[in-house]
Amino acid sequence: MSGTEGPMSGTGGHEDDEELRWLDEQEKAAWTGLISLVLLLPGKLESPLRQEHGLTLFEYLVLSHLSEAPGRKLRMGELAVLASGSLSRLSNVTKRCEQRGWVVRSPDPADGRYTLAELTDAGFDIVRLAAPTHLRSVRRTVLDSLNTTDQKALVRIAEKLRIVPDDFG
Repeated sequence: MSGTEGPMSGTGGHEDDEELRWLDEQEKAAWTGLISLVLLLPGKLESPLRQEHGLTLFEYLVLSHLSEAPGRKLRMGELAVLASGSLSRLSNVTKRCEQRGWVVRSPDPADGRYTLAELTDAGFDIVRLAAPTHLRSVRRTVLDSLNTTDQKALVRIAEKLRIVPDDFG
């Protein structure tokens, strides 16, 4: 829909004084492209991980971030931000990873109000096995289709749209 026409024309809807601006064709194409990436890309990246390693993309991201952290451990809140998930979702995934022997949780000795997640050697082994699968999927699904200019544009756009909590360093 464009201009002032749309399903919400007339009364009702948001009661701001600001006039509702419908998307023009270029904005609609940009939005459709972005929402397609947001909704469809995770499934395309997850499928090979599930098939070859029995991992969800979120599980892989959690384990991968832990593998790159100093001492292979992070506070749960920081890990949730890095893996782009809620603390409750992370807690459920971490519990499953603990049951598989990949992660252990413990109180943070620096501040017992926080919980640390630590990657075990077995967890590191699964990341090491799954990383090539993930890398091939990222290349095949995203990077191989983009030239250097496209990749730089994607980085620039991602930086402009990034939403990071103020207290996350």
